[in-house]
This record gives sequence, structure tokens and C-alpha cells, in this order.
Amino acid sequence: MNAQQAGTDPGTNIQAPGHTGNIQPGSRQRPRHGWLVPAALIFLSLIPVLAGAARLTELTGGATITPRNERFFSSPIPVFTHIVSVTAYSLLGAFQFTPSLRRGRRSWHRAAGRILIPAGFLTALSGLWMALFYELPPSDGLVLLILRLVFGSAMLASLVLGVVAIVRRDFAKHGVWMTRAYAIGVAAGTQAIILIIPELLTGAPDVTTRARLMGAAWMINLAVAEYVIRRRPRPNTPPARRGRPAMSFPGQ
Repeated sequence: MNAQQAGTDPGTNIQAPGHTGNIQPGSRQRPRHGWLVPAALIFLSLIPVLAGAARLTELTGGATITPRNERFFSSPIPVFTHIVSVTAYSLLGAFQFTPSLRRGRRSWHRAAGRILIPAGFLTALSGLWMALFYELPPSDGLVLLILRLVFGSAMLASLVLGVVAIVRRDFAKHGVWMTRAYAIGVAAGTQAIILIIPELLTGAPDVTTRARLMGAAWMINLAVAEYVIRRRPRPNTPPARRGRPAMSFPGQ
């Protein structure tokens, strides 16, 4: 995800979300809390990130093999790839929602995009691989497996469409699809928050309830993403008429 993932073109005067208009010389603008959103996204990602770090420590530290972690020891590369890629994707991607960085540091966005887009693909592909080939733990079931395949495929498709959009220099659509992909990619944090409520009140949920709650978390994230997308200002003039300077695809 790069500067264009916010749905804006750094070479134009299209304003970022939360921006009320052009700042005129000598005018004063009320400070906005532009760092609240990335801070919230980082906080949301902390639970799965810490859980992933614990899993990596378990895999590399010679922990005791149990029925719950045996599948990871028998095939560690997919889970290792998933943890590293989703950690980079969720934490670095949070800063793409910082208005000041989107508007003012074009080179930063390009550098971030060279990391985020591959990390997103690795996150989606490794997640799909684990869903398909790892043995289901007792707490999961067929419904949750199907949900993982559906949303994992949706994330992968969103990334592909985002890349196609940036190749076509359609910055707005690029931002839309990358926002949706990010919403799916960080759903593990929302799932952790939702699942902890019944565990504290009544104990661990059954297989069906667990699947429903995790599915609800994906839907909540996508609903928030759609809200963010619809709040973004849209350019009234086609990009070709705005004299935008040439831009290269992240990684080129």
C-alpha cells in the first residue's frame, strides 16, 4: 500500500480524509488528531502481533509439542511466513491512514508500498495455505474453514485489483481496494477482542459460536472500511486533465 492507497494523488490538490480544504497563506487551521486512527489500528494489531511473536518463540525455542501446536512444528514455513508478513502489513499499513504522511512524504509512501504490497500478498497466500493444508484444531470447524477461505480469497482479490488499478493509474480505485484488503488483513485483532468477551463471561465458545463471532469481526472491519471509503472526497476532474506528473508503480 503506497501513497495512492489513500485514494489520492500526491501531485494534485485532492484533499485527504479529514482535510477541510486548501490552506491559504496566513490562514490558521485547527489542529486535527491525525494520529488517532493509526494509533488505534496499531493497538488493534497488538494482540495478534504479540500472539504471533509468542508462536515464533515457541517454534524457535524448542517448546514442547502438543496436539494444539503439532501442525506448526510439522510445517513451520507457512506459519512463520504468515506471522512475519502480517506483522509488517498491519503495523506499517496503519501509518498509511495518517493524513500528514499521505500528503507530504511522497517518497515515504513509495518505500512503504514496496514493503506493504508484497507483505499483503504473503499474508493472504500463507493464510489460505494454512486453512487448506493444516489439520483443523478442535476449536475450529467446517464453517470457520469456509469463512477463512472466503475472506482470505477476498483479501487476495482486493490486492490484485489494487495493483491493477495502480498500473492503470487509477489512484482512487487503488485506494479503495487496498483499504478493503487492509481491513481483512487486520481482522485478527477485532476477532481477539470479540472472542474474549464470551470467554470472560461464560467460557470458551463452542465451534459454531466461535465461527459466527469470527465472521462478524471480518464483517465489522469491512463495514468500517466502506464507511471510510465513502467519506473520502472524490475528484471532480478526470486525472488526465489535472496535469499529474508521471508516477511509477511501487517497487519499480
